[in-house]
Amino acid sequence: MNDYERMARVIRYLDEHQEGQPRLSALAREAGLSEFHFHRLFSAWAGTTPKNFLRCLTFARARSRLRRGGNILDSALDAGLSGPGRLHDLCVRLEAASPGEIKSGGAGWTISAGFGPSPFGRCLVAQSPRGVCHLSFVDANPRAAWNEMKELWPNARWERDDAAAGKLLRRVFRPGGQSGSRPKWTALVKGTAFQLRVWRALLRIPAGQLCSYGRLAAAVGAPAGARAVGSAVGRNELAWLIPCHRVIRETGVLGDYRWGAERKRAMIAWEAAGGRAS
Repeated sequence: MNDYERMARVIRYLDEHQEGQPRLSALAREAGLSEFHFHRLFSAWAGTTPKNFLRCLTFARARSRLRRGGNILDSALDAGLSGPGRLHDLCVRLEAASPGEIKSGGAGWTISAGFGPSPFGRCLVAQSPRGVCHLSFVDANPRAAWNEMKELWPNARWERDDAAAGKLLRRVFRPGGQSGSRPKWTALVKGTAFQLRVWRALLRIPAGQLCSYGRLAAAVGAPAGARAVGSAVGRNELAWLIPCHRVIRETGVLGDYRWGAERKRAMIAWEAAGGRAS
């Protein structure tokens, strides 16, 4: 069992028992560790104590953040930033694939891809000549995940390099540090003009903040298009880099997530608690 699997198990337990504010001993038992080792592992993973993390899992906190999210998102969009006074730690620049590139299916390209660990489980990541073109979480059947990824650019030459993938993922999920030292990414995506508007708006939601589908729809100029926005969010091929995990329902319920609702909850709570990756 890796660190994220232990944490996911604890998060499931917290979901079921958070009203009782479980003690450290109960959480450690759920993780199969001593209290000392669990506290040390959890704090290293989340960047905060289990007690503080528990507070960030509550629906009340999600609803409170959502109520404040409108003005925050509006200000961020107006300023072209992902949060007041703070650039998005990853500085992602979204590049749209041209019609010619889409038609060619990546012919003439060599794409390096591989598997590696992250704070939220095993990932599959791919780097094209135009930038990062895929990032997903893989819980089972890595061969199926690899084949599905290859369908994005069926005529490209694919090279598997897990060492390079691991190095890339360490940069993606590393601490932000000073603004001048934050990684700057070019991400290549295939999508419609509407999907691109949605994905670019997602990049402007601050880490640790949440936005409703309705608010996101209004931000991209389609106030009646919450369902279409939800579809665009679900088509995102770049987990974490394009933070679709920050979008929740109007009621404050977190809702579905392409790579698992449990993982979405962990990512939101991580960011709300000030986790090191952002």
